[in-house]
Amino acid sequence: MIYTDIDKQKSAFIFELDNVIYPEKDYLFQVYYLFASAIEYTDLIDAKAATDLMVNTYLTEGAALVFERVKEKLGVQEKYRKNFDDLLLTVKLPLKLLIYKKVLELMQEIVIDRKKIFIVTDGNPQQQLNKIRQTEWNGLEQYLTCYFTQESRPKPDTDVIELLLKDHNLQRREILMIGNSVKDELCAQNAGIDYYDVSAILELN
Repeated sequence: MIYTDIDKQKSAFIFELDNVIYPEKDYLFQVYYLFASAIEYTDLIDAKAATDLMVNTYLTEGAALVFERVKEKLGVQEKYRKNFDDLLLTVKLPLKLLIYKKVLELMQEIVIDRKKIFIVTDGNPQQQLNKIRQTEWNGLEQYLTCYFTQESRPKPDTDVIELLLKDHNLQRREILMIGNSVKDELCAQNAGIDYYDVSAILELN
């Protein structure tokens, strides 16, 4: 999909954040690196080994088990769990988060055409806002309106979509939702709005 392929009646575009606008691993891997560096300093645990283990755990078992694995395999103390969780929420990243090239191009064309961009994102609002603030938006930030589903009910519930429609006086036929998961697709179906799976264009990056 390119912008010129999109139905011209679409005047508003809803994006999820993680793995739709940018790769979530770019945020998490920097957190892992910083956490590993901190415990190397305090507990003399090899930072490279810790980082490699956390990255591998994320890739093979998922983010939820990352701390458990460094605790089990490297002897990281339980008392550091809070430090790890806090870092996930509030980290100041060494490197800005970069938008997928094809998605950036799409968003820029939406703005040039004077249409609206919304981010409707699941997850902890504090963490998601921290990600948004540390993304390199290339000037797009002034055109974004963000909604956090945890402030009502997460997708595939449609509470946030209904609020967005009301806030901006939009009709369902005017909206295209862009996501990357079954949950995103179900949310769009439940809300009666069109949906596009971003993975189809990310494969072109």
